[in-house]
Amino acid sequence: MYAIVKIAGQQVRVTEGQQLFVHRLEAETGSSVTFNEVLLVDSGSSVNIGTPTVGGASVKATVNEHLKGDKVIVFKKKRRKGYRVKNGHRDALTSITIDAISA
Repeated sequence: MYAIVKIAGQQVRVTEGQQLFVHRLEAETGSSVTFNEVLLVDSGSSVNIGTPTVGGASVKATVNEHLKGDKVIVFKKKRRKGYRVKNGHRDALTSITIDAISA
């Protein structure tokens, strides 16, 4: 069984027991989070596609930890002009584990 869920502005394919990283959520470590914007649920024998969401479906997850992603270097250059700018950033992420998918 899997579902496609909208989490923090991203559409993610999830299965039960899966651990994934999403954009930072406003939840405490160890707390339970419920996502109600389920776009598709596949139970093996049938597929429910929402218009735009599947009614009554939800995905429950547990917040593992808050962390930062890998450093991304942004380097801009214009040749022969002496223009060089180097910036970087690290995304704020949340690690979650999918506990249950209910349709």
